[in-house]
Amino acid sequence: MFKRILQQLIQDRSFRHKAIILLGARQVGKTTLLKEIISEQREKVLYLNCDEPSTVSALTKRNLEDLKMLVGTNKLIVIDEAQKVDNVGLTIKLMVDNMPDVQVIATGSSAFELRNRLNEPLTGRKYEYQMFPISTEEIYKTKGYIDVLKLLETRLIYGSYPDVLNQDEEPKSILNMLMDSYLYKDILISENLRKPDVLDRLLRALAFQVGSEVSYNELAQTVGTDSKTVERYVELLEKCFIVFRLNGLSRNLRNELKKAKKIYFYDNGIRNAVIQQFAPLGIRNDVGALWENFFISERMKYNHYNGHYCNMYFWRTRSQQEIDYIEEADGFMTAFEMKWNPKKGSTSFPKSFMEAYPVASTHVITPENYHNFLM
Repeated sequence: MFKRILQQLIQDRSFRHKAIILLGARQVGKTTLLKEIISEQREKVLYLNCDEPSTVSALTKRNLEDLKMLVGTNKLIVIDEAQKVDNVGLTIKLMVDNMPDVQVIATGSSAFELRNRLNEPLTGRKYEYQMFPISTEEIYKTKGYIDVLKLLETRLIYGSYPDVLNQDEEPKSILNMLMDSYLYKDILISENLRKPDVLDRLLRALAFQVGSEVSYNELAQTVGTDSKTVERYVELLEKCFIVFRLNGLSRNLRNELKKAKKIYFYDNGIRNAVIQQFAPLGIRNDVGALWENFFISERMKYNHYNGHYCNMYFWRTRSQQEIDYIEEADGFMTAFEMKWNPKKGSTSFPKSFMEAYPVASTHVITPENYHNFLM
């Protein structure tokens, strides 16, 4: 089992008169993390599973006296799958404001309603974290440097979900189970989608376009719907932590592409499961896209867990000059180019970009050096 970075972060932030909100896709290890935190807790713990109707009913009663009866003498209150409770933010607010010795940790596998229900009531009253599939840094801290190197091809093909890396079952079976049983659950239930086949076709189209710019109009034609539906479905997939968008940087140069966007998957394994492509890297024609998706998603994990706040972009002009990935922080930019095989293609950065923007550093990311930027 992998030691999760968020465990220490959450323990360090506990009992500071604020709720802790833990978001993340299903099966990324939130419940396992909670159990680890509970096992090391000296105070009494109340674990509330919101898959149980009686728990939901008890948390829906926002009478302070009833909540005090529910909490009793417990000091740590864990509310798992909190998005299933109406107005759960108001319930947690009552606890935070009136029970100063109690720590509330709430988790959610979907940002559909949980963020909306929490943001206003818990303004200034919460720490919020997102949990991802296993990160390079977590592998290093748990298993060591050799395992980071050994697991690279596995992670590019099968991804980094805990069950995949723990190798309890054949990874293809695990990923297909995730796709069939968990991944779309919140979308299908919360949005009452009547045409999940459109969602399936959209995911396939996005999987084939990883690393390329996407057009909602073109995607709509491909999947047989309209651009508004495509945009809405992409937003839903983002809220379920399946994909994320990267916008194009466009500020200084006239021929920069405005409103450009790319869409990546949080996990390579999910991307490959969508198109049922698990061939070894040596015979694939999409290694460049896999490498780009892998590094950007890993960099997102690293920045989030280490408190590195930045804006994320890619850059491209009408004359086909481009940079794969850019981070902007404190007024300066760091540019990255991903090269699975650095001997192929140019490794220089466009002069027009370097002159137009305040660039702090540039990096060509290869299989030989990528880990230096992720742990």
